[in-house]
Amino acid sequence: MAGIESVLEWAKQQVAARVPKADLDQRDPDYIREQLPGLWLLASLYFRADVRGLDRIPADGPVLLVGNHSGGNLPPDTFVFTLAFCSYFGVERPFYQLAHNLVVSMPGLGSLRKFGTVAANHDNATLALKSGGALLVYPGGDYEVFRPSWKRHEVDFGGRKGYVKLAREAGVPIVPVASVGGQEAALFLDRGQWLAKLLMVDKTARLKSVPILVAPPWGLTVSDMVPRLPLPTKIAIEVQDPIDADDIAAGDDDVIDKRVLTSLQAGVDRLAARRRFPVLG
Repeated sequence: MAGIESVLEWAKQQVAARVPKADLDQRDPDYIREQLPGLWLLASLYFRADVRGLDRIPADGPVLLVGNHSGGNLPPDTFVFTLAFCSYFGVERPFYQLAHNLVVSMPGLGSLRKFGTVAANHDNATLALKSGGALLVYPGGDYEVFRPSWKRHEVDFGGRKGYVKLAREAGVPIVPVASVGGQEAALFLDRGQWLAKLLMVDKTARLKSVPILVAPPWGLTVSDMVPRLPLPTKIAIEVQDPIDADDIAAGDDDVIDKRVLTSLQAGVDRLAARRRFPVLG
């Protein structure tokens, strides 16, 4: 037993050592400015991006953007919202997104760090907000992003409320960001939490899910670490009304969390009501 624990600890250290240290200076406004027109054209044509309510986000200063999350390890909602935010507020406004350790350390995805993507942990989030930046977080993480496709319109953080403490400590407002469409980029069959425990990646790589999905070009796939082609699903996003920093300071975690979840679910329900067909929108 001790031998297995030693191997697991060694594997955990190896994974952690490969995660790039958060460096907010890696965000490159010039690179974003150069890439933005082409990427926004791609998002508009392929995902038919529809983003509303950006004017509800405070025009400057730090803010915590809290979204429901969909689409697996290739989440089109993050892609579309990041482009929309940078287009609306300008590339000079500091904007960061939290992502799983394995995403930010995957080969070939260094460009994400130039857009402001950093590994998801409390220290990195605090650093981004203290720098005066806007920060996008998905509390549901891999639990929500790998939910079965027939639950695509359910907002479920899996009981995670750490984002409320983060906002309270930083003294910043929370702005809920609702989205639909991402969970139709593939057919997600099962979160695979049982498989994560069986493979012990829940201990070594902080992966609570090893999903089972169907997606082109591979068909039936176990895990979402192999590059795939997301289906051209229509992505619709609606920014909700902010929750003031004073309200967050005065309320407890459960109250604020429920308020965020209620706001997000209402936004998702409105967006879902406008859809006629999966993928097509």
